[in-house]
Amino acid sequence: MNDIINFHTVHEYNVFNNNKTLHPLVSVVDLSTAEPRQFRRLQYDFYTIFLKKVHCGDLRYGLNNYDYEEGTLIFLAPGQVIGERKDEFYQPQGLALVFHPDLLLGTPLGKKIADYTFFSYAVNEALHLSEQERNMILDCFEKVQYELKHSIDKHTKRLIVSNIELFLNYCERFYDRQFITRDNVNRGTLEKFETLLNNYFASEKPYTLGLPLVNYFADELHLSANYFGDMVKKETGKSAQEYIQNKIIEIAKDKIFEGNKTISEIAYELGFKYPQHFSRLFKQRVGYTPNEYKNLN
Repeated sequence: MNDIINFHTVHEYNVFNNNKTLHPLVSVVDLSTAEPRQFRRLQYDFYTIFLKKVHCGDLRYGLNNYDYEEGTLIFLAPGQVIGERKDEFYQPQGLALVFHPDLLLGTPLGKKIADYTFFSYAVNEALHLSEQERNMILDCFEKVQYELKHSIDKHTKRLIVSNIELFLNYCERFYDRQFITRDNVNRGTLEKFETLLNNYFASEKPYTLGLPLVNYFADELHLSANYFGDMVKKETGKSAQEYIQNKIIEIAKDKIFEGNKTISEIAYELGFKYPQHFSRLFKQRVGYTPNEYKNLN
């Protein structure tokens, strides 16, 4: 038996959950109408957003005691896999908004869908909603459902996509709120990030792994790369890559005045494969080449 159930079309997912297909590219799926089913790994070839109550059996959320508990949103981009295989059965609950990438072709949302980075967050980085936020989300779902039940005309696609975009924009706002409510935890994560950065450059990793990458630190902190990057940006105003580069320049400045090291030696110690790449970055960030900076000081 195949370990992963793959849904290629919105219609296949509607059938799986005993829902009617009102539009081939988009659906608001009532999961409670599905038959009880065994835990399985599921893959979707379309965008999928689950709205569920906390502690529904088939997903794990990573809820903290400062998070709201009126509902949880989980976002999946096409091709992502979710869930795990177990022998037990469970009754699905909640709603799912699903829409195929083809729905967005030729629309403003199609050009900016990649900007909604929460589609690449891990399940334990889900969005937890207050009652008011949950009502706003349900209102967006209802507007999409209204258009699906309305007879299709020249306005249908535009209105459906506009309501999906409105929903995603609200989710951006609510994630910003969640980053704020998790401020203490986020600052603790930043402190760990700073420690990991310092330890990286104090070790042999620059020689063996090269320049430190955002993904490396996200993995070390058990976060998805997008969630980690967004958290750093919200907390510091800088991208994670900029934060790393600032640390590189800070250490480089110290090394420039350490004994008689050449610029090439410093570049290799920092993880650069080519010294000229180090010199280029240094001039971009400092305004002078490493040698000019040394002579000025």
